[in-house]
Amino acid sequence: MEGSVATAPQSSGMRKIPSYQSVTEPDDFDLSKLLDKPKLNIERQRSFDGSVSDFSTIGMNFKADGGYSPAMRSGFDTPLSSATRNSFDPHPMIGEAWEALRKTMVYYKGQPVGTIAAYDHASEEVLNYDQVFVRDFVPSALAFLMNGEYEIVKNFLLKTLLLQGWEKKVDRFKLGEGAMPASFKILHDSTRGVDTIVADFGESAIGRVAPVDSGFWWIILLRAYTKSTGDQSLAESSECQKGMRLILALCLSEGFDTFPTLLCADGCSMIDRRMGVYGYPIEIQALFFMALRCSLYMLRPDTEGKEFIERIVTRLHALSFHMRSYFWLDFQNLNDIYRYKTEEYSHTAVNKFNVIPDSIPDWVFDFMPTKGGYFIGNVSPARMDFRWFALGNCIAILSSLATPEQATAIMDLIEERWEELIGDMPLKICYPAIENHEWRIVTGCDPKNTRWSYHNGGSWPVLLWMLTAACIKVGRPQIARRAMDLIESRLQKDGWPEYYDGKLGRYVGKQARKFQTWSIAGYLVAKMMLEDPSHLGMISLEEDRAMKPLIKRSSSWTC
Repeated sequence: MEGSVATAPQSSGMRKIPSYQSVTEPDDFDLSKLLDKPKLNIERQRSFDGSVSDFSTIGMNFKADGGYSPAMRSGFDTPLSSATRNSFDPHPMIGEAWEALRKTMVYYKGQPVGTIAAYDHASEEVLNYDQVFVRDFVPSALAFLMNGEYEIVKNFLLKTLLLQGWEKKVDRFKLGEGAMPASFKILHDSTRGVDTIVADFGESAIGRVAPVDSGFWWIILLRAYTKSTGDQSLAESSECQKGMRLILALCLSEGFDTFPTLLCADGCSMIDRRMGVYGYPIEIQALFFMALRCSLYMLRPDTEGKEFIERIVTRLHALSFHMRSYFWLDFQNLNDIYRYKTEEYSHTAVNKFNVIPDSIPDWVFDFMPTKGGYFIGNVSPARMDFRWFALGNCIAILSSLATPEQATAIMDLIEERWEELIGDMPLKICYPAIENHEWRIVTGCDPKNTRWSYHNGGSWPVLLWMLTAACIKVGRPQIARRAMDLIESRLQKDGWPEYYDGKLGRYVGKQARKFQTWSIAGYLVAKMMLEDPSHLGMISLEEDRAMKPLIKRSSSWTC
């Protein structure tokens, strides 16, 4: 990849930066008036090891509004306070990970603008792994932000914003104005000394599907940048305000929908191949919810912004109710669905989606523990996809789409079903794999998505950073530490592969690229969050009181 490689200032790749004050997120954007953020209450769970160093003084700084201070803004000399730095021996993987990450950096006119998807020179086929993907860059961006390297993240945000304004066509059809690219590539003409950007909005992707998640990740990353740097000027610029409004206009437009969830095609997110996630996939709904909440913090309440703020508030109430009511599955809900009557007609129907109990797969009865639960993969008329999807459930926790009780139940499920969801290499992208005749019908006989491989039950190391963030937020850091031990035992030795195959994730994926950038960056982000939990503030939103379900007293209740 052309472009000079930055050199890590220290052997571990970490930079030392000055401390900043906490960024206060405007209270105007509460959901009661508009957002009312309660103080975070971290309870010790059974996986908490009781060590004071886990959560007490290691860089934690809670604000009056209940949110974390920006990453590394704890009042200590950050990014890693001296107390933290002395209490952790740097793992030998960290230095190599930073070195490998910096090799993937891409430059446009001398300025860093992102990281390519993989730096695997051993692979003969490049395909699009030499491009900067929006979703893939997120863990790289978080790693750079945690390390005080803000320029590359700001440049990326601005460059993708510029690409959003391009005319986007697939064949003769024009995409919506707010659509963000899936990826872009920098072409260097050394003879003429010219750099050119080539963007892909789905017209070159396998399956020709536009990335629904790109716009959501862009908004989430913009908030992370704002929280980390303390610089609100970028988010408040007219360009970023317009970019957010264009993305939101695509998602909040009125149509024939009877649900507040977003209707999507297969292959529009991280699972970018046909895997039966068309309809209302949990990954998109969770990212949509988080992007809406992040937008509330950053949209200016001016003439144009005020209208979007009102629409967001209305949508958030409907979306949180819908997801918590119909996507949530635990032992009791599963038993209720098992006993559903069908063909109910009227507003009093219990089985609102007319789900046939016989369509419940056998595996889910054994998989569901008596203690635990999760958001299922998809809900639509006469269809429930009971598969577990890691990204959607982790983002549900981080965005507070999951209530505190639901977040705890998700962690309970992970511990109870460790072998199935974690195995020998974190983390199953989905569970279980589809196979045999179902695989032929659902995937179209996709040779890459065979059982327990790639998106079909493969294990993806990049998901470690989301799991770690969710564990810290719920107060269960030992789950993340246990997963980290598995990662550190193999990932570097195996050459930082993209994914692992097998029911337990024991084998390097048959088509996995080595030196996959987000595998490297995901490890660094997870490691830095475990060592300094205040980093969580970049990527976590606290529960909103206005969206809590109302608990009314019974008429028979007395003092």
